[in-house]
Amino acid sequence: MRDVLGDRKAIVILLAPALAFYTLIKLVPILWSLGLTFFDGNVLRGYEPVGFGNFTRLVGDSVFWEATAFTLKYALVATGLQVAAGYLLAILYVFVLRKGSALLRTIVFFPVILPTVAVGVLFKRLFGIHPTPGPVNSIIEAFGGQSLDWFASGDTSFLVLILMDVWRSMGFFAVLLFAGLVDIPEEVIESARMDGAKGARLIRHIVLPLSLPVLLSAVVFAVNSTLKVFDSILAITNGGPGTETQPLTLYMYRTVFTYNEYGYGSTLALALTVIAFLVTIVIFRSARKDITADKAAR
Repeated sequence: MRDVLGDRKAIVILLAPALAFYTLIKLVPILWSLGLTFFDGNVLRGYEPVGFGNFTRLVGDSVFWEATAFTLKYALVATGLQVAAGYLLAILYVFVLRKGSALLRTIVFFPVILPTVAVGVLFKRLFGIHPTPGPVNSIIEAFGGQSLDWFASGDTSFLVLILMDVWRSMGFFAVLLFAGLVDIPEEVIESARMDGAKGARLIRHIVLPLSLPVLLSAVVFAVNSTLKVFDSILAITNGGPGTETQPLTLYMYRTVFTYNEYGYGSTLALALTVIAFLVTIVIFRSARKDITADKAAR
């Protein structure tokens, strides 16, 4: 094996198929999309060079800024709740249920494997009002309340979207964070308990710092996933009412596949990529500052 890995020709032969496939599937479409940002048109009517015209249009596009604001709002709220719910579940698995958590982990993880569109349709029925009230409105009426048209306003629609996303994905983050918590040495936990650290103090001063790397990974994964949310919103609200729940991904989809503006759609895709990159950099820099401050305090 060492002889093979030490031979450059062998390495090239082994890696060439994978690199060629990756280039064809990933890099070529990315470069093609990047090139389209400088053109206007589509396959049927042809492409016309517009230079930086698409970027100028982007800056003055009020729909783009509205979609960006909703995307950032959705990513912030959904990421916080997803990771928080997953972390609380992971703590429950490790420190409360221990070996008896296997069944609960399986049940909570089950929504993760369901198709997102199917989960979206399920929540649409749960909170529906027409033609028949959904279970949520039936419960509200049973307690003397009045049925709500949850999808008639952006605020209530946003609430349903967040509830669905958290319910669907918290099992995944619980398992991810569970893997990080079980790696904490039992001796460290027992030593902290002997020193009087219990409950919230144990979590705050021992468990949280030691699980910070996997927690950071969960946050980065969650924020990039929520910034690119698409199918769940398409299934529940389709961006409505109006465009109040329209994220950048849905705006990009409509620009390309409804209005056939490939150039401007590619520009929107590039903008979303830049936003995701900048948000990730901010998270890593903030985490690094927190770690540095914590070491200095010690």
